[in-house]
Amino acid sequence: MRFNLMGPFEIVTDDGNTFRPGTPKVCQTLALLLTRPNEIVTADALIQELWGEKPPRSAVTTLQTYVYHARRMFASENLVPAGRTLIVTSPPGYAIQVDASEIDICVFEQLVARARDELGDGDASAALHTIGRALDLWRGPALSNFPAGDVLTGHIVHLEELRIRAFEIRIAAEDQLGRHRESIPELRRLINDYPLNEWFHGQLIAALGAAGRRAEALQAYQNVRRLLADELGLEPSLELKQLQIGLLSPVRRPSPVPSGREQLAVRSAV
Repeated sequence: MRFNLMGPFEIVTDDGNTFRPGTPKVCQTLALLLTRPNEIVTADALIQELWGEKPPRSAVTTLQTYVYHARRMFASENLVPAGRTLIVTSPPGYAIQVDASEIDICVFEQLVARARDELGDGDASAALHTIGRALDLWRGPALSNFPAGDVLTGHIVHLEELRIRAFEIRIAAEDQLGRHRESIPELRRLINDYPLNEWFHGQLIAALGAAGRRAEALQAYQNVRRLLADELGLEPSLELKQLQIGLLSPVRRPSPVPSGREQLAVRSAV
């Protein structure tokens, strides 16, 4: 079976059927357990997720009820084979017994780590394939079909940062393979999604320059310069300024800064 959290929370059974729990509090409880598979999640952490700083007096009893409903759901909906116990009570809380391969976020993290290593070893083709598999797991904003509490929100932020890292690996791999033109549409989309990410802007400027589209590259530099000034009162980074100088020089062509192994040395995995 598979638990999918990178998008609406859903459970995919062994025979391919998809089930989405309808109770938000049960979804929250399961999702938090799934972010720490095979580890004890304390009742206090679950209560914090479900009710924040103002839990009801009956919080412990109500949490037990949500766990009960989750267990009954697995049985009544035939989501797991008979005899398999998923949620176990283990003081001071609960644990969900699943393999990492059954949780999409765990698979995603493993694939990103593998792609990072492949790129660092100079195998850009393998890295591009691996990171494509990782990014294909995303179906929309993480846990988008119920309101997340404080604890899960922290995990969602971590996932989003790791997703940005995955995009960076894909762009760096395409750069190593000389696929500048192919990366331009994705870079434009990424800049729209993450307008303050200077690394994406730099990669777009360099890719346009490498593709022989110098005027567009200079316009892209002016766009990010105005954006940073208007939004943050900042000047472009030294790397962006160096790209502009390279574009204005008739004898130099800019290259992405940093990329490949240099980029990996500067930016550690999330």
